[in-house]
Amino acid sequence: MAKPFKQLRKHLHLDRNHAWLFGVCAGLANYCRTDPAIVRVAAVVSGLFMTKLTIAIYLVAWLMLNNRSSDHADIDPMK
Repeated sequence: MAKPFKQLRKHLHLDRNHAWLFGVCAGLANYCRTDPAIVRVAAVVSGLFMTKLTIAIYLVAWLMLNNRSSDHADIDPMK
């Protein structure tokens, strides 16, 4: 069970360059190759219906994920 988490963690990072708070939504948007605004809207909508769960998942993701490495910092996923 730890192996898939390590593989996911290898590809999913926080994105502080495009962050509003901690970079969780921007990092997830980079991983999914989509616009960060779409992920942020989805987070807000889920927060309206499942506030405690959404906050818990966001904080756990912020604590568990690493910052985006500096060699990938100049890559813009939207190009």
